[in-house]
Amino acid sequence: MKTSKMIYLLNIGQYAPEVTRITYPYINLYAKRIGAEIHTITERKFPDWPVTYEKLQIYDLAREHKADWSIYVDSDALIHPECPDFTIYLPMGTVAFHSSDVSHIRFRPDEYNLRDGRYIAPGNWFMVASKLCLDLWRPLEMTPAQAIARITPTPAEKSFGMTAEHLVDDLALTQNIARFGLAFKSFEDIFKERGFRKSLYHEYTLTIEQKAKAMSRLIQGLNPNDEKDERQDQFWKIAL
Repeated sequence: MKTSKMIYLLNIGQYAPEVTRITYPYINLYAKRIGAEIHTITERKFPDWPVTYEKLQIYDLAREHKADWSIYVDSDALIHPECPDFTIYLPMGTVAFHSSDVSHIRFRPDEYNLRDGRYIAPGNWFMVASKLCLDLWRPLEMTPAQAIARITPTPAEKSFGMTAEHLVDDLALTQNIARFGLAFKSFEDIFKERGFRKSLYHEYTLTIEQKAKAMSRLIQGLNPNDEKDERQDQFWKIAL
C-alpha cells in the first residue's frame, strides 16, 4: 500500500526570493525523492496573529488532504539531496523535528507542561507528524496577547533582534506536545543512530541577506559563516 506524504511550505507575500531561489529547488528534489506532494500556504487565516502562526493552518489542511504523513519545512531551510525520509524511521504515533530545547526557558509553563514534565520545545522549522498526530498543529485556545505574554526570548535571541511575537508558533507546538502527550523523536537522534551526516541547514537568527550568502557558500563546499575559511566540504558541495 502506497504511503502518502504532503510537504507544507509557508510563503506569504513572496518571502525572500534571494533565499527561496536557493532552497526551493532542493525542497522540490526532496519531495520528489520521498514521494511527497507540496502545498504552499500563501494566504492568511489568522490575521490577528504574527505571520509564523499561519503554520497552524496545517491542522485543517492536513485533514482535507488526508495524507498519511504531513511535513512542514521553513522556506529558509536547505535540504541536502541525501537527507533521509524521516517517516521511514517513525512510528505513526510519534512526531519529529530537528531538535528540542527546554520549553520553560522560553515559555512560562502551564498545567499541561507541568503535568507532562518533559518540557519539550521544538525547533519547528522542519516537522513531521502522521495523520494520527495532527493535534501537533492545533490552534491555541488563547488570544495573541495571552500567548505573547508567556514568551521570553533567550538573551542570544534578543541580541539578534528576535521578539516574543516571532516565537508564537514554537509556543503553540510546545503546548500541543504537552497537552496531548505526543511522543517525540529528534532528527538529530535519527542521524546519530543511523550514522547519517547532518543533511539540513537552518540559521534562524541571520538576516535574509546573510542567509542567502551563507547557503550559497555552503553549496560551494565552503564554510557558510566564515569567509576566511575556504576549506572544502565535498558532502555539502552540491549542485542540481
